[in-house]
Amino acid sequence: MRNSNNYIILFAVIVTVVAAILLASAATLLKPMQDANLLKEKQQNILAAVGRTGENDYKDFDKLIESIVVDKKGETVSGIEPLAVNLAYEKRVQSKNPDHKLNYPLYIYTNEAGEKTYILQLAGTGLWGPIWGYLALDQDGETVRAAIFDHKGETPGLGAEINTEAFQSKFTDKKIFDTEGNFTSVKVQKGTFDASDPYQSVDAISGGTITSNGVSQMLETDIKFYLAYIQKQQKN
Repeated sequence: MRNSNNYIILFAVIVTVVAAILLASAATLLKPMQDANLLKEKQQNILAAVGRTGENDYKDFDKLIESIVVDKKGETVSGIEPLAVNLAYEKRVQSKNPDHKLNYPLYIYTNEAGEKTYILQLAGTGLWGPIWGYLALDQDGETVRAAIFDHKGETPGLGAEINTEAFQSKFTDKKIFDTEGNFTSVKVQKGTFDASDPYQSVDAISGGTITSNGVSQMLETDIKFYLAYIQKQQKN
């Protein structure tokens, strides 16, 4: 009986070790493919923010989009690959170490008429985890052209609605400055709003208050970071 038990234990250990090796090997082998898919998705989202929704537009990403990294003073930062920046990770590190210098990726699209669109990368926290997105600002540096949001685990039918066209389209043509030129961002809050008023806030998701607040906070924090760079461009 003892030998039988030993055999069962040994067999279980062997199976566990082999399974672990196979899983680790599969993860290693699949990582390049996963990374490529994540990069493709990121490029497609950035292009979608400026209306480039062709299935293969991402293949010409470097020709269509100028990618840079900026600091809070509005200066460009060299030596960092913009598409490789994990903004959510950088912000977490900064929150633990206030001396950690945050750098944000910025993407610039220039149309055939020479008009620029600034695509800002965003990262924040919803009810159940990370939320993120992209906000496209017109050349005037204050009018929202498009907004794209996504999430890791918000509640379906509630907070998860941030990645729907119905919610994202509400941001188009909104202003991030008031009539006196003060930065106001775009607020996401419950209430009765005039959708045609560019200075009005965006109506929050019904039943998704915490996620809506997360989007609002993410917009205010991250848009503000980019202002120094964008405003410098307005003066040039």
